Amino acid sequence: MAAGKLLIDVHTHVYLPRYAAFLRSRTDVPRIFTRTSPEGQPEERLLILDDEPPTGRPVGAQYWDRDEKLKFMDLHSIDMSVVSSANPWLDFLPASTAHKLAEELNVDLEDFCATGPTLSPTLKRLYGFGLLPLVPGASTAELVSTVEQIARLPHLKGLIMGTKGVGKGLDDDALEPVWAAIEQAGLIVFLHPHYGVDKNAWGEKENGHVLPLALGFPFETTIATTRLILAGVLDRYPSLKLLLAHSGGALPQLSSRLASCVTHDPLVASRLQHDARFYLGRLHFDAVAYGAEELGFVADAAGRAHAYASTAASATASVGAAGAGKRWKSVVENLEAIEGVDGWGEGEKDAVRGGNALRLLGLGA
Repeated sequence: MAAGKLLIDVHTHVYLPRYAAFLRSRTDVPRIFTRTSPEGQPEERLLILDDEPPTGRPVGAQYWDRDEKLKFMDLHSIDMSVVSSANPWLDFLPASTAHKLAEELNVDLEDFCATGPTLSPTLKRLYGFGLLPLVPGASTAELVSTVEQIARLPHLKGLIMGTKGVGKGLDDDALEPVWAAIEQAGLIVFLHPHYGVDKNAWGEKENGHVLPLALGFPFETTIATTRLILAGVLDRYPSLKLLLAHSGGALPQLSSRLASCVTHDPLVASRLQHDARFYLGRLHFDAVAYGAEELGFVADAAGRAHAYASTAASATASVGAAGAGKRWKSVVENLEAIEGVDGWGEGEKDAVRGGNALRLLGLGA
């Protein structure tokens, strides 16, 4: 297949075996535990947040087995995936433990990708986003050393990052040397939510996971990215590459409102070199929008060269909602959204499916 015709998934997750084993060793959330299934069989379950149902969610080999990952890719005609560790990202650990585990997992992820199959003499089927030990108490030297480690691992093209930083958010001045190191290394920052917003916002009626996932996750990303913009981080590091999960949450839709509020607030306006809408063109957005109209809006607001095909598949998603061997509905929805955007020609669709990602990852095209 020609490089310009590749389908590349930039948002898909794994729990590597070392991390799964670590979660099994824990008695507090987050953890993996074993229970008896309704059919009377032992099964592993995953708990990642304190306030989720204590039964957790199913977890198994499909989350860490590379062969299963590749089967999932083949089932959905995905040529290349950029794999990242699923949340949570170590911020529940002491700084020294997180630093050691992050660097071990980065080596594991490099091996996961490097020893996998190839697409061509110059392209692999798997690349990765590494981990930073962003936890309260982490030293700047440790964080910068891990950035440098990721930059030395050839199949890791960036790093996945939550929104808490070292405890005060991503606009914390303590992260300035980290942003500088990431920019200098040319790494991509994949910004992904984990905690959502205050659970009290959802009221007392039981609505399952719908409100936290549909609204809490994208609002978390929206707020974190806006804080980065207002703090002038994108002005100070103009080459910093930020890839936003879930199509940037509500930021594209609220960018003009944001710009108006900034204009009328001299305290903030004096910090920024550009109109707030300018920064949309500096950001990159995955295509986890689930609808053609929504994806088209995001791509038009930010620039079509800044949109990237994605499945948001936790590990392989080959079981669970779809059932083993069946295409996963939300993956199909995201891929169909690219096909259905009104006014896009085949060249633009191919760019969003894969061409844009090849350029962002530094893999040609």
